[in-house]
Amino acid sequence: MASMWVHMKPTAQEPRQEADQTVRVEVDTIRGRSSIRIGFTNQRLTAHGGMAVWSHMLTQMGARKRIREALPHEPTSPNAYDPADIALGYVGGILAGADKLSRVAWLRSDSAIAEVLGIEAMPSQSTLSRFFGRFTAGANERVQGLYRWAFQHLPSRPEGYTLDMDSWALLHEDGHQEGVAVGYTRKGVKPCQRPLVGALAEARMVLRYRLRSGNTGCVNGAAEFLEECLASLPAQVRIGLVRADSGFGAASVMDAAERHGVSYIFAKRMDALLKLQCRHEDAAWQTTEVPGIEVQELATPEVGRRIIVIRQRIRDRPNAGGRLLLDVPGYRFQALATNLPLTVDPLNVWRRYNGRADIENRIKELGSQFGIKGLCAHKFWATEAMHLLAILAYNLCVLLQRRLGQLDRCELNTLRWRLFTRAAVWSRAQGKAHLRLAVPRGKARLWWAAVLAKLTGPPNCNAVESFQA
Repeated sequence: MASMWVHMKPTAQEPRQEADQTVRVEVDTIRGRSSIRIGFTNQRLTAHGGMAVWSHMLTQMGARKRIREALPHEPTSPNAYDPADIALGYVGGILAGADKLSRVAWLRSDSAIAEVLGIEAMPSQSTLSRFFGRFTAGANERVQGLYRWAFQHLPSRPEGYTLDMDSWALLHEDGHQEGVAVGYTRKGVKPCQRPLVGALAEARMVLRYRLRSGNTGCVNGAAEFLEECLASLPAQVRIGLVRADSGFGAASVMDAAERHGVSYIFAKRMDALLKLQCRHEDAAWQTTEVPGIEVQELATPEVGRRIIVIRQRIRDRPNAGGRLLLDVPGYRFQALATNLPLTVDPLNVWRRYNGRADIENRIKELGSQFGIKGLCAHKFWATEAMHLLAILAYNLCVLLQRRLGQLDRCELNTLRWRLFTRAAVWSRAQGKAHLRLAVPRGKARLWWAAVLAKLTGPPNCNAVESFQA
């Protein structure tokens, strides 16, 4: 049975204060039963001391000023929170693991996280609801301008970057929010929203995001979205290639790319017309250096446009993607539309397109680790604003790893457990703030020392080793 010790009641001469309690609980260990004394402390502790690394990077980048300029809020009360503090508190909550506004607000119980984030206080759920309720289409466009600011920290590439476009379904089965409509999902026809996303493959950063109603088709607005992506780039970032699946392979999207002089590779549906154009006798197929893969190029009426058909022998490549045709058993077929020059042979066109699948990893991470799956407000523009700020947090996490010299980008869960979620004691002595991270001596402390030195020192080529602390 657990035992309890309670301090004696204070005398009349002593100031009255709440009695501290200590409880003893018993646990089974490898050495037998042991007891642990559980008490309370008045020290200001935080479970997220490693977020100080994040806050320092934002300070170096001048993020507070940029965010404040992008927000639509103009508080008139002298007691109102700075809107930038609310936005930074929300983003900090996302990085700490929150996927709903109520869970961001729950971090108010962490007595030092606001100090670590450099904000006045963590916002409550009602404060966050009012904050996002002020966003409109125009305000969200200004928030997207923060992506351009983030992309200014990327280096230029002589061959340009690759832009991948995709859409996906965000399920909201309660279905009462603005923009939630019945549409096709992987789980069948369900109430959902269907956003568009454009990401740079080499940088693994999101360039553009647009929330759409759930009953919207993939290609609806895709040409305008591509033009917005190309107009959102800073001067040193150039798009050399656009890739997308068959949902984007409409003539309007190709025309938009060609107007800007950008190469593209889009998947094409194997519809009846394309199957009629494709010759299926073996002599029509060109063998490649890859066993089991053969290619065929079809004539097109448009000058400069090509249609390439790839067939993969299932016997040689059992995991091959593509479509089965009943009249040609034993093969999977895939068709690609491109305007790449003839100097790029069909097999290399196919190889360059295959990297597009990596955007699925960005979508999965945004949905499950940055909370986008669960972030949905009643107002459509409020939902989009929540997503845009969460994606801004994603882009800045990529830049943080670049700042630390990480060659292999890791996902937020790894950053969270190895970097952000680090217990610490917060104190203030002689007017100076102190954050003491709970890091044992040895390899872990040396790794943290290298992180802090890299972040606070002048930029150099010395990288911090992978997150193994």
